[in-house]
Amino acid sequence: MMRFMILVALLCLVNCKPKWTQLQNYTFEKYIRDFQKEYKADSEEYLTRKKIFEQNLADIIAFNKEDHSYKKGVKNNTDESYFEKKEQFSIFKSQVDFEILDPSTRKFNQTYKAKGLKNLPQSVDWREIGVVSPVKDQGDCLSCWAFTAVSVLESHAAIAAGSGNLKTLSTQQLVSCVPNPKQCGGQGGCFGAVADLAFEYTSQYGITSEFKYGYKSYFNDTYECKFDPLKQQPEVINQGFAKVTPNDQQALLEAVATIGPIAISIDSTGWDSYEEGVFDGCDYSENINIDHAVVLVGYGTDPKYGDYWLVRNSYGTEFGEDGYIRIKREAVPQCGIDSTPTNGFACGGDETPIKVCGMCGILSDSSYPLNVKVIV
Repeated sequence: MMRFMILVALLCLVNCKPKWTQLQNYTFEKYIRDFQKEYKADSEEYLTRKKIFEQNLADIIAFNKEDHSYKKGVKNNTDESYFEKKEQFSIFKSQVDFEILDPSTRKFNQTYKAKGLKNLPQSVDWREIGVVSPVKDQGDCLSCWAFTAVSVLESHAAIAAGSGNLKTLSTQQLVSCVPNPKQCGGQGGCFGAVADLAFEYTSQYGITSEFKYGYKSYFNDTYECKFDPLKQQPEVINQGFAKVTPNDQQALLEAVATIGPIAISIDSTGWDSYEEGVFDGCDYSENINIDHAVVLVGYGTDPKYGDYWLVRNSYGTEFGEDGYIRIKREAVPQCGIDSTPTNGFACGGDETPIKVCGMCGILSDSSYPLNVKVIV
């Protein structure tokens, strides 16, 4: 009986948090309990957080009453201001001392160009054939690039070996061991990088399992590399990587439909309160700030809101739709400008504005590993 009660309590930590349909009478006191916040009653911090929470909650409820293709919900950071959420990213980036370096540093083996394939499936979801591992949580570390690379490597290894052989690979190995001398997307480790560098590294040294080299950078410590390729055998290895033609929707559709999950860069502005639906919250008239790496695992069509891209995030299963977000897939992709490219995939402090297309710049930068093989 006691074991059953403990199980119910643990399940409640995940499942008892409110859905967007349950927010009308939701209070700060319930929020504190549901999200296990620790504020001293009536303290200045308590009162400040309560005021911010109530304003954010009112905004969320008002948004959900309007006719949008997606819904917002209460999250762990609903008691934080807009500027606090924004600074969580910019504080890390401000610590990076960029030099002006040649951004053309990543060497890839080939480019996937659109072939004009006419018989692509109406929808694709690589989860359905058992080649996508469970969603993980990067924590406070800016390691989205490593989680993205690992997820894509896991899937491509499973596709190559058969869907019954899904590995769980080491994200920590990439966070701690992948060099980033040209400062592509950050300074490396928990200060940001790009999936391409991870694919470059694993093509030389391979990657071990999560069981042998577990993730411990949750609280934003990169840690020293503990993988010695001369003494430790990797479980998976690849032979270089390919880039998908930038800003080409047909090329990306074909790649994810015929090859497998794809590593992509994207503007995650506005994702913090996303709960469900087809996200279309990026404004092309504003800076499209590519700042996040995620995995494209497919595409489809919502009966009410139309075509979408299916994207896997690394914020845990509490984010969005069990860890996933659907992004609007436009019939004719619009384009915007990213004037802060080093927040995403540019190298060496090169702040030359770049053209990015698709909702939230989803078409701008994508890649996948080549010839992935399971060794062990």
